Amino acid sequence: MNHLLEKDSISSNELEELLKDKEANSSDFILIDVRENREYKRGYIRGVDELKPTSQFENWAVELFNEYRDTTIIFTCRSGNRSRQVQTAFKTNGHTKVINHSGGIISYNGKIIK
Repeated sequence: MNHLLEKDSISSNELEELLKDKEANSSDFILIDVRENREYKRGYIRGVDELKPTSQFENWAVELFNEYRDTTIIFTCRSGNRSRQVQTAFKTNGHTKVINHSGGIISYNGKIIK
């Protein structure tokens, strides 16, 4: 397992590394974008598994938490603030494998899908 998956937060460069490892089947995690639909439509990080808008957190949080209880989840957003809030909520409720992408998409230099 990649040591980066044991961290509390990762940088954009570290996320790029993890996404390359995932593509090569040497890292296992899901990447959740918690921005809003309008933001997502302007561009998203190649490798995002799901869009879960923070404004609809109450509608998806419990299901996502339970579905991925034993899976590492990396949350990303525009700057790292909303993703940190979602990470904190998950950790507070006992999910131990949640990572924040600090800096968010605005600091990301990898492939963006538009």
